[in-house]
Amino acid sequence: MSKDIATPGRTKEILKKYDFLFKKSLGQNFLIDSNILRRITETAELDKETDVIEIGPGIGALTEHLARTSKRVLAFEIDQRLMAILPDTLAAYDNVEVVNEDILKVDVGAMITEKLPDRTNPVKVVANLPYYVTTPIILQLLHEDLPVSSMTFMLQKEVADRISAKPSTKAYGSLSIAIQYYMEPNFPLSCQKRYLCLSLT
Repeated sequence: MSKDIATPGRTKEILKKYDFLFKKSLGQNFLIDSNILRRITETAELDKETDVIEIGPGIGALTEHLARTSKRVLAFEIDQRLMAILPDTLAAYDNVEVVNEDILKVDVGAMITEKLPDRTNPVKVVANLPYYVTTPIILQLLHEDLPVSSMTFMLQKEVADRISAKPSTKAYGSLSIAIQYYMEPNFPLSCQKRYLCLSLT
């Protein structure tokens, strides 16, 4: 098994090797705690018969854990610069395919049909979403009526609270209504003090 990507030392090594600088416009943040990644995959309830769609793999920290616990991973990465890094960091996993596309612009349903054609396998969405684009991504995935059995996201707590809010509470609003119309939100695990693993089923 390859050396974990999600450690401070390994992450610094990769960023230095490729002279990579974060883009604030993309809300990039790379997880460096394997325990959090393990909790995300546990929340998603993956197994070797599950195909996974990941959004924003970054340098592959979460992707690595998904590859270890699922059958196949189809990851969408908007940043062209990371397309040179991911084949290196994920070289040990032959069940991962990374597509250089903006998840908000690509036809995800068509990509599932093309890349994950075996419909006997369940398909799940798993992602660590940047704050600024969390709502548009979730709503678009729901509106597309994709053949997925669940969606698991790591979110800032304030967004998760709005998504799961009950009627007549302060946090309840249009986002709560829109998402709860399609799926039921729940939080089986807390990832961090300010972040939650949101599971939509």
